Amino acid sequence: MIERTAEAGLALFQICDYAPLATFSAAELQEVRETADRLGVRLELGTKGVAPAHLASYLELAAVLGASYVRSMLFAPDSRPTIPEAERMLREALPAYEAADVQLGLETYEQVSSTELVDLVRRIGSPSLGICLDPANTVAGLENPREVVERCAPYVTGIHVKDFAFSRRDGWVGFTLAGARMGEGLLDYPHLVDTVDADARGLSRIVEHWLPWQGDLAATVELERDWTSHNIDYLKEH
Repeated sequence: MIERTAEAGLALFQICDYAPLATFSAAELQEVRETADRLGVRLELGTKGVAPAHLASYLELAAVLGASYVRSMLFAPDSRPTIPEAERMLREALPAYEAADVQLGLETYEQVSSTELVDLVRRIGSPSLGICLDPANTVAGLENPREVVERCAPYVTGIHVKDFAFSRRDGWVGFTLAGARMGEGLLDYPHLVDTVDADARGLSRIVEHWLPWQGDLAATVELERDWTSHNIDYLKEH
């Protein structure tokens, strides 16, 4: 994926929610770092949860890989802290991030409202804590994406970019919320980048997909490649 990133003319790749990374040997991590350096690709990391020991382990990975950004979220598969519990965990973990000059970005998700997330980040007030903005996720929590963008804007340190759309299920029984090619769904991308002032602030924009299954692996991979190419071009043009 790092090589494909370079082939696409991009200079940033986020290794996100790839659990095996935590099991890599020192030699394997060094190989990843050397590949990225050789190709001129900066790395970011992504994980789940705010347990201090877990965040510390990702800070160590960030140091080895030369990453200055770690995206996470409040909940992990084995942990669902309350907001006060998450605040205590973050206050314990963040001094090390500050000392290392690494940013921790908490992603907007439907499990925690954007209002709660903004309040948490504001209360803690750490220069190493911000928000990874993904307004598509919050739709499942019945939040308006434009309002989420405007609420989070001052605290955004990174962006996950994916378009999305609703479609009727077979028989018109319910709806499916799924991904769409950029510019063909409901995401108001110009409003997003203007509101957060992405260019002036140098905010990274990570392309990702909610890719609908196409019936078989080959067709799904083909669609993924099409969306990836299209979305990269869309971001370059906008």
